[in-house]
Amino acid sequence: MRIGVGPHRLWPGRESEFDGVLETARTAERLGFDHLIAGSHLLAGDLGVTPDPLVLLSAIAGATERIRVVTSVLILPLYNPVVVAHQAATLDRLSRGRFTLGVGTGWDTAEFAAAGASFGGRGKRLDEQLATIRELWEDRAEGMRLGVRPRTAGGPDVWIGGQSDAALRRALRYGDGWHGSAVDADALTAVRERLAALGKEAGRDPDTLTLTSGTLLLPPGFPPAVDLPWRPLGGERATADSIRHELAQLEAAGLSSCSLWFPVATEALPDALEWTAQELLLTAPAD
Repeated sequence: MRIGVGPHRLWPGRESEFDGVLETARTAERLGFDHLIAGSHLLAGDLGVTPDPLVLLSAIAGATERIRVVTSVLILPLYNPVVVAHQAATLDRLSRGRFTLGVGTGWDTAEFAAAGASFGGRGKRLDEQLATIRELWEDRAEGMRLGVRPRTAGGPDVWIGGQSDAALRRALRYGDGWHGSAVDADALTAVRERLAALGKEAGRDPDTLTLTSGTLLLPPGFPPAVDLPWRPLGGERATADSIRHELAQLEAAGLSSCSLWFPVATEALPDALEWTAQELLLTAPAD
């Protein structure tokens, strides 16, 4: 299983907490993690502050050499798909093929209002956007060619988030991977069963879809810096064994990639990364 991490703690409270993010990214690469993730919120709020994911990952790609970079996830209905296709192609080329575009529909009505985007119909709009992006990456858009072609043939991998039937159909139609949130082995098994049924309708073998998920990890001995929004991997009083056990269950259920957010203080993040590398990458090495 490939293990990725967030380059900053979950929901920083102030912008200065991003000052060391490039050093954190280099540390994660040195420790052997597979990828780094960046979330997507335009507005500061109860959840803290969030940098622009494509800008952040571009900076990280320039500061690293091997580690992959992933949006987890970009709220695509807030954006123009031609602009995102161009940005993603540029980042894929400059990172030498290390970029994955994870997308979702979003849930915060305030962000949509601030961006002048319609909240209603965002799922249908996301389908249309993904079709446009694929056409542009593959040079199939009539009378139009992106300013920069992606380095990866056909464009970077696309992970599609969401657990509704519409989201699963979207992943089968447009995605290279399905991206869940805090799923356990039973929930993942249920998703696989639904994908199998929906795959017959879509005419796609669901086994060709990579299964990925993001979740929280609170390593033993690290106090949480925020209220935990859901149960972390291994439980709130996790041990190395309980975390490894849950990862093994997820892997047996079909999970290929797990992305970890750390709800710890910013100054504790380097130690949390060190602990995770020592305890988990031995049993779940990066490819």
